[in-house]
Amino acid sequence: MTAAVASVREPRARFRDLVASEWLKLWSLRSTGWALLFGALAVATFNVGTAWDHYRYWYAYDEAARVAFTADGRGLGDAFTGNAATVLVLWCAAMGAVAVVGEYGSGGIRTAFAAVPARGALVSARALVLAVVHAGFGAVVAGGSFWVSQAVLSLRGAGVSWGQPGAVRLVVASALLAPVCALAGMALGVLLRRGAAAVVGAVVVLLVVPMVLGEERWATAVAAHTTPFRAWHRLASEGAAGPYPWTTGGAWLVYGAWAVGAVLVTVVAVRRRDQ
Repeated sequence: MTAAVASVREPRARFRDLVASEWLKLWSLRSTGWALLFGALAVATFNVGTAWDHYRYWYAYDEAARVAFTADGRGLGDAFTGNAATVLVLWCAAMGAVAVVGEYGSGGIRTAFAAVPARGALVSARALVLAVVHAGFGAVVAGGSFWVSQAVLSLRGAGVSWGQPGAVRLVVASALLAPVCALAGMALGVLLRRGAAAVVGAVVVLLVVPMVLGEERWATAVAAHTTPFRAWHRLASEGAAGPYPWTTGGAWLVYGAWAVGAVLVTVVAVRRRDQ
């Protein structure tokens, strides 16, 4: 007589457990901390360097230019420059791509999916961790750049405070650009499965396309407005420019649409391609 063997079923992983696992996995890599540190220094250098340039050559400008710079609050432009935003986009998109491409290259993604069959929940947890880490990264870089750059300009009486119109919006928009681009990089990494290809794809989609789309025609202007980089420019500026201006509300909507769309693309790609 054979004894019946009771089957043991593993409990289904809870989403918070998946988030905790992805958090530990991300920070277990030494490269994560170093990459964030070097990225922060690279971005902040462009901002503080611009402020230092204005400080150093302050008296090279004529008196009217100095008065206008101070009266118009132009020092806010040094808090987060276009060059700094470009570096931020590239850095965060690359980190987002590496967050998934490495596991595809090593085959670790198969082990992860074998342990957690709920693939959608697993990549959603990874996306959440990625977004939180880069949101913190962006907040530190944007807030730190604002504080240091305006401290430098204040030595010439040209710094601005948080009460300056558009200051808070600039810092928040710059901070949130980081997680949006990290999630876009993650989606490209899942689609392309190669680190170099994902980085090149990020450059094309997030930087080249916005730069080649002109503002002179309605179709190209609207297409340009739907990119995160142009959305950041709209949020960073005091007013809409060009023959087809748009609103700050539309720019915030672009941020949200890219973040949600990137996660959806990642989840759908994992479910359909990794069978």
